[in-house]
Amino acid sequence: MAYTITFARSARKELERMDRKLGLRISDKIETLSAAPRSPGCKKLQGEDNLWRIRIGDYRVIYSIDDKQKIVDVSAVRHRREIYR
Repeated sequence: MAYTITFARSARKELERMDRKLGLRISDKIETLSAAPRSPGCKKLQGEDNLWRIRIGDYRVIYSIDDKQKIVDVSAVRHRREIYR
């Protein structure tokens, strides 16, 4: 069964403000999370209970996974120099 992808309001705005080509590339990668939220290339963030990240070039997507409800919640989409602040 596929996971449902939800976005925090700030993550949605960050994605919409990006260059169209880059935004589509990141959106495509986020859509793959619905089939496999813990796919190769994703890493669990240290010190956090349920936060994961994927890399897309110089950008990072931070998300959480709820296995009971089958939801992937995207909380941030930012450049790597800004994401961990």
